[in-house]
Amino acid sequence: MKPTSSSTLGFQLTLAARLYRTHLARHLNELGLFPGQEQVLKALGAAPDGLVMGDLARQLHVQPPTLTKTIQRLQSQALILRRSRPGDGRVVHLSLTDAGRGKLARVLEAQAALDAELSALFKPKSEKRLNKSLNRLARHLSHRQDDPDDDDDSNEDD
Repeated sequence: MKPTSSSTLGFQLTLAARLYRTHLARHLNELGLFPGQEQVLKALGAAPDGLVMGDLARQLHVQPPTLTKTIQRLQSQALILRRSRPGDGRVVHLSLTDAGRGKLARVLEAQAALDAELSALFKPKSEKRLNKSLNRLARHLSHRQDDPDDDDDSNEDD
């Protein structure tokens, strides 16, 4: 029997991801951010010395021109500092401002609250299994699939 489209793994994964992003977008909107901007803040927050635009784009898996509008919006809110590298004006260096670090802290709080809400839906063992399964899917879909035998419960069907 062929599964209906709403019962497939891909459909459920897409639906859950879309609903998660929608819920998170509401929190981001309350913080004055658009979806995706939090990823830039998080990446820059994890790099104490900041990042050059090309490295940030690679880390976020986007092309530098795609990032330009996001960077301009964050800069206009005084959340990031954008500087050209001395001696090579083509290289743009980005870092968080104090306001950006404060906004990042609020983003992380919002994400932690949402994650806690979702975690409460599962028993710890089930949550761990789901997390492992989602990591496995992500590795496969990013073409960096690890050896499938490295997980002790990789063949569990529950």
